[in-house]
Amino acid sequence: MRKLKLILGLSFVLSCSAQAIETLEDYTLEQVVVFSRHGLRAPLSSPTSTLGKVTPNQWPQWDTPASYLTTRGGVLESYFGHYFGEWLVDNKLLPANSCPNDKDVYIYTNSLQRTIATGQYFAVGAFPGCLVPIIHKEKIGTMDPVFFPVIRDDSPEFKKAAIDSMNQIAGPDGIAGLNKQLDKAYKDMSNAINYKKSKNCLTDKQCDFVSPPTELIIEKGKEPGITGPLRTGTSIADAFILQYYEGSPLKEVAWGHIKSNQQFEQLVAIKEHYNTLLFSSPVVAKHIAANLINYINGAFSDSDNNIKFTFLTGHDSNVASLFSAMQIKPYKLPDQFETTPIGGKIVFQKWRDNHSGERLIKIEYFYQSTDQIRNLKQLNRNNPPHKVVLEMENCPINKMGFCSFSTFKQVMSDITK
Repeated sequence: MRKLKLILGLSFVLSCSAQAIETLEDYTLEQVVVFSRHGLRAPLSSPTSTLGKVTPNQWPQWDTPASYLTTRGGVLESYFGHYFGEWLVDNKLLPANSCPNDKDVYIYTNSLQRTIATGQYFAVGAFPGCLVPIIHKEKIGTMDPVFFPVIRDDSPEFKKAAIDSMNQIAGPDGIAGLNKQLDKAYKDMSNAINYKKSKNCLTDKQCDFVSPPTELIIEKGKEPGITGPLRTGTSIADAFILQYYEGSPLKEVAWGHIKSNQQFEQLVAIKEHYNTLLFSSPVVAKHIAANLINYINGAFSDSDNNIKFTFLTGHDSNVASLFSAMQIKPYKLPDQFETTPIGGKIVFQKWRDNHSGERLIKIEYFYQSTDQIRNLKQLNRNNPPHKVVLEMENCPINKMGFCSFSTFKQVMSDITK
């Protein structure tokens, strides 16, 4: 089965390469806007944290503070930048062997360490030896409104509509039904962390991992939130996934309790449901993604003076809400556990048809496979990242993956009306 997956992956890469050759001959790339999730960070685990209280086991100590981009994450991002540097030259958007100016490249990140550092490492890989400014507009450690998926409406009507929308996307019977669906995953996780001997159980007498009440939280000035096992389970799953990506031996990941891809996928499913529930319900997504959608839409125009390559760095919550608000059709990422993987990049490309002069948009998801991340594999023309073409519900694509640029602009504008 493993060999079959590798063969299928190779055919996918080859088909993308053939498509790129056809694109170079018949179309001209005019502008690119990339939205990137930040790179590999340290988890939020310490003896005094919530995670420290759910297990008697000692969480691994990382060489960077909690939530900061790790050194390995920086290397992976520089590899991604190196590939993009080649990709931009190959597609003739930027010239080879020269440093970009401020009309060529603009890198803008959220004002947290992990997003700023992601932009820095990407620039080092893409434009080595060049002084490319990394722009962040708020004090470090503060969320920038463009990247902050925050509730801005405190009306009872919006709160009810948002919670109804979240329960609907959770599936039959809402969040209660989702918790029931995840019951086995919760119990397996509880066993893996030895929850019965945790401080939560022994000191606080809270010994049932699943029983804490679940409440959906919609409050002005805060991100959408939730209490209960889905929140706790997501924090634990996140720590295990990051540990795996960081290259820890399998016998050390989750203290040796994860022994198969199926178990890992079960863990990831908890985190995926969390992101979908909080950030992808239609009412919430449209609300919290509005600033980012306006920014991306505004970066594209019919002007010849647009910045050629814009690189934005935010979070998986941004990706989840952006995809929902844009009505991106369901997609699969081969060779990846996550649907919004660490360091993954949504690449918005404006092309011109060389024959008709028509302007077109193409949206692709560039990402590193689970193995590329875990094994710290270099990326370049011969070992590219994976990518899939994305399609908006109201912006149909042709066989080349192109949608009308004018349609794209109109749909993006309509989202925030």
